[in-house]
Amino acid sequence: MFLLLGDAGIAARCLYYDENCRIEEFYRGRTLTADDVFDPEIQRGVADELYRLHQLQPPNLPDRPYFELLTEQWAELAKPVVVDNRSAFPPAEQAWCDDLETLWSSETTAKVLRLLPDEPPIFCHNDTYHGNVFLLDDGSIKLLDFEFSCLGHAAFDFANFFAETIMEHGLENPPHFRIVPPRFSDDDLRTFVGFYLDNAEFASPADRATETERLVTQTRTSLMLSDYMYAMAALPLALEPIQKVRFLPYAHQRYRRFLTAWDREFGSG
Repeated sequence: MFLLLGDAGIAARCLYYDENCRIEEFYRGRTLTADDVFDPEIQRGVADELYRLHQLQPPNLPDRPYFELLTEQWAELAKPVVVDNRSAFPPAEQAWCDDLETLWSSETTAKVLRLLPDEPPIFCHNDTYHGNVFLLDDGSIKLLDFEFSCLGHAAFDFANFFAETIMEHGLENPPHFRIVPPRFSDDDLRTFVGFYLDNAEFASPADRATETERLVTQTRTSLMLSDYMYAMAALPLALEPIQKVRFLPYAHQRYRRFLTAWDREFGSG
């Protein structure tokens, strides 16, 4: 799959590989920041790359879509963190483990599946937060980190591009970050979807307007899925963090946001 993405000019071109190593094309530039997400030119570049990605049909993909795989396989990595190793965390964080144990419950899984668009999945990136997008020195955009790429839904890729902008980092007191009110609005989502749809053809302006609103609505719903996914994906990092981030508090904050948004949308019953 990675070779296909390189041949399509979406991933870094692979110059050499064998069973022990892979040598990739070198990019000159930087990864995006949260502020970059709101730059219209950058939005257009990301939307264009996602449209090209979504047209691909790589062979030999798993036959199940992303969220079925996530709730099954990633849960097996997350469970030991809060079930068997909670004593490794400070007392205040241990208290959150009971909440986090419900991440992989049948009730939560049913909530997640209910949020998925009722349409056939397509090939998606599935982790498009700004740190996985690269701005080259010439101004062009490249997507990075395709480890989650498999069958999914376009709106989830749109949502993930905005989802991490709600985190404020660098705070003085532990855990040194917090979730803040979204900086983006439906108009921002609509602008991004519009850039994406500039790549498509429509029989009439009315058809395009209908498709725009459909994708904006799906993206708004998919923001809940982003919170769930980031909570689940953070837990395996809580014992051996790859960054100076308290991943258990991060997972708890994202999961509480998922549950709060669900209750607001569908009721707590």
